[in-house]
Amino acid sequence: MRRYQRRLEHSEERLRLSLWGSGDELWDWNIEEGTLYRSSSWQTPVELAPNTQDIPPNRQQIHPQDLDRVSDALSEHLAGKTPYFEATYRIQSSANEWVWVLDRGKVVSYNSQQQASRMTGTLKNIHHIKLAEERLQLFAQCLENISDAVVICDNNFRILEVNPAFSRITSKSRADVLHLPFELSLYPNRFLRDIRQKLVTTGTWSGEVEEQRSDGQTYYAELNFNVVRDERGEIQQYVAVFSDITERKNREKELSRLANSDTLTGLPNRALFLSQLSQLVKQQKRHSLLMFDLDNFKKINDSLGHQLGDGLLIKLTERLSLFPRSKGQLYRLGGDEFAILLENTNDIHTITSLAKELIKQINLPFFIHQHELVISCSIGIVLYPEDGQDPQSLLRNADTAMYHAKNEGGNRYLFFNDSMNKQAVKRLQIENLIRHGLKEDFFTVYYQPKMDIHSGKLLGMEALVRFITPKRGIISPATFIPVAEETGQIVEIGAVVLRKACQQVKAWIDQELFHGRVAVNLSAKQFMLPFLCEQIDDVLQQTELPSYHLELEITEGTVMQSPTMAIDTMKKLRARGIHLAMDDFGTGYSSLAYLKQFPLNTLKIDKAFVDDMGTARGRNMVDTIVTIAHNLSLTVVAEGVEVKQQLDMLKQLRCEVIQGYYYSKPLSADDFTQFLRQQKTQDTSSKVTALTSASSVN
Repeated sequence: MRRYQRRLEHSEERLRLSLWGSGDELWDWNIEEGTLYRSSSWQTPVELAPNTQDIPPNRQQIHPQDLDRVSDALSEHLAGKTPYFEATYRIQSSANEWVWVLDRGKVVSYNSQQQASRMTGTLKNIHHIKLAEERLQLFAQCLENISDAVVICDNNFRILEVNPAFSRITSKSRADVLHLPFELSLYPNRFLRDIRQKLVTTGTWSGEVEEQRSDGQTYYAELNFNVVRDERGEIQQYVAVFSDITERKNREKELSRLANSDTLTGLPNRALFLSQLSQLVKQQKRHSLLMFDLDNFKKINDSLGHQLGDGLLIKLTERLSLFPRSKGQLYRLGGDEFAILLENTNDIHTITSLAKELIKQINLPFFIHQHELVISCSIGIVLYPEDGQDPQSLLRNADTAMYHAKNEGGNRYLFFNDSMNKQAVKRLQIENLIRHGLKEDFFTVYYQPKMDIHSGKLLGMEALVRFITPKRGIISPATFIPVAEETGQIVEIGAVVLRKACQQVKAWIDQELFHGRVAVNLSAKQFMLPFLCEQIDDVLQQTELPSYHLELEITEGTVMQSPTMAIDTMKKLRARGIHLAMDDFGTGYSSLAYLKQFPLNTLKIDKAFVDDMGTARGRNMVDTIVTIAHNLSLTVVAEGVEVKQQLDMLKQLRCEVIQGYYYSKPLSADDFTQFLRQQKTQDTSSKVTALTSASSVN
């Protein structure tokens, strides 16, 4: 009996501890005797009368709003209508606070009349759970009723949930988008990748976007993205909230249109024109301005009336608006004065073609109010920055050129002055000559050796473009390269030089005449090409030239246009085994903070500094450049070395490599082949002499 009693006590203790650990309270209700037994109390105990005949027995502690619901559930179970009793309700604690509980119980015995005589169960404190549920319900109601769309995505940007406002704004149902990737159909995939990258780094992103509804209608939205992280800081979901701002954007557009449009023609007005022109000047973007007015328009107004004159301007606007090359660039400055802004071009061919077509279109007859009108125009043209450094100067000079065109009889175009006009014609001729030269393969490559300053041995060479025409002979690089850079033809010229240089160097390597590197210049436009690395890969693959035989020279001004982009491109080139040199160092505006980040191998000293070494200041400048290069572990090349005095100075200043007329001018491929053979013969002779001397000593 003692052993049985001990086991019973241990069992009761385990039950008590289990109930205490779970937070549940065990109750035993003897219905016939009217007693209620409680096994334990919560941390905040609920006080109940020990004897009661009430049903439910704790009705005095139950919240009045919950009492009927609890009584009905208990009565149904006591009547045998339900297999068990369960109810959630609020009960009053000893601190007079209402606490949510989950009450579960079951009849465990019946009397001889089959009436419930005993019932047991548990009482669980679920106050925190209930509050959390209420909060979640509140949030859910907010999401259901707010006017902003809400999208919840997983960490792969697939949609987990949307609210009704999403469907209202996008006209896409929940079923249409669930488990599909979040997308912005009017933007490239790169746009969303950038958003995700920003979210990973900062946790938030916001901006205005344009999107299409399922019916194709466009709308604007103000989009905000945030991340949801777990307790470890890992991203679990992305939450997007956006509102429809289409009406606001449309109002803004309408207000902008009214403020910046000409009331008669609907064209952009003078205010918008000046704003655009000022913006281009501020950004220092090359552009051209064509200003024109109608010849003898005053006579039309005076003889036929202002109403017909206004009708003529409207008809003229309609005609020119259909003219594709002036679309979006035509402005009415006032009266019969108009302007066309050509952004990002000073190309003479483009400008003159547009001016001629403009005159042709205006010369066509107009039929207005039974009148046939034939008119002409005078056009003045200015180029930025050649013809003015500010909007006022450009407008004044364009007006002057237009006035001179009118004085010469009208129905013509003129550049700002006669010298500019002649220069424009000359540039047009050079542009056409370059185009013809590229087509007929008139561009060739010359090579200038780079020599070790101490041993006098060949280390490499620089590839230099030459433009040789059958009729005009050699065209100076100073003549054609600026035009080629302006027109963009320099990209094609650069590709020709790279390909020919790689082919020739591979041939010299195969002949065992050369084992160094060839340096090829990259223009600014070439360096900015998004496919530059791939283009170089193709050339190296086609010519079978190993990448370590190629060195690319980039000017200081080129890399400083966009240092961050330049560093990225240069790293990609270095990863391919290609050497990089900064050309014309010291002539631009390099920041030392950026210079140390550029993955360079070589620094080239510009010829202007070498020429100036006769002065103390010039010599100190070269010494400074060499010191900077060596501190950055870069090789130094001095170009433009012509006399021995310069060579001796550069030796003293610890320069390693020289290039210039002291050793050789740029040579054609055939002449450079002879130069290489001479170098090889000299090397062989030097080795034989050295061996002979060594034998004599022995």
